[in-house]
Amino acid sequence: MGFFITFEGIEGCGKTTQIRNLSGRLNEAGFRTVLTREPGGCPIADQIRSILLDADNQGMVPLTELLLYAAARAQHVAEVIRPALESDAIVLCDRFTDATVAYQHSGRGIDRPTIDALNSLACQSVRPDLTVLMDCDVAIGLARAKSRIETASGPREERFELETLAFHQRVREGYLGLAAGEPGRFLTVSASGTIDEISDRIASQVLERLNAIC
Repeated sequence: MGFFITFEGIEGCGKTTQIRNLSGRLNEAGFRTVLTREPGGCPIADQIRSILLDADNQGMVPLTELLLYAAARAQHVAEVIRPALESDAIVLCDRFTDATVAYQHSGRGIDRPTIDALNSLACQSVRPDLTVLMDCDVAIGLARAKSRIETASGPREERFELETLAFHQRVREGYLGLAAGEPGRFLTVSASGTIDEISDRIASQVLERLNAIC
C-alpha cells in the first residue's frame, strides 16, 4: 500500500506551491508520486469544483455545499486516490477531509457528526497518513489569494475568498484545533519565510518520516 499525504490551510497560505515542490523533492529522492487536488482531481469532480468555487453561486446553502464536496470526494477517491495507493505510490493531495471539517464545520457551523458521516461514506476507509498544515495569518493569506486571482487567467474561483475575515479566522482556528487533536498525523508549518525556506523545512521532515517506514 502507498502513503497518503495531504496539504491543508487557509486561502493564500502557499500550500499549492509547496505541495508541488514536495512532489519534485520526493521524485528526486526516488519516490513515485501522484499529485492531485480537491475539489477536483478527475473529470467529474472537476465539474463539481466549477460549481463550488464559482463566485456567481453565492446563494448556495451550506448543506448543498457540503453534499457537493462529498460527491466530488467519492468520485476522486474511487477514480484517483485509492488506485494510486494500491499501486504503492505516494499520493499528494491539495486539501482533503480536514478542509471539510475546517470550512463546513468551523466556518459554516454544520454539525460535526454529519460531516464525519459524509466523509466516511465518501472515503471508504481512505484517510491521510500525514497532513501538512500550512499556518498563515488570515489577513495576509486573503491578500495573497485575492492578488493571485486578479492575475490568473481562466475562471475566477473566488467564492470562498469573498467570505468575511471572521469566517476565515474560524477556519484557521478549526485547522489548528484538528492539528492539536492529532499531533501524530499533522505536521504544522509556518507559512512565513521564503518559498525555498518553507520547502526545505517540509521536505526534511516528510523525508524523515518516509525513510523511517521504508
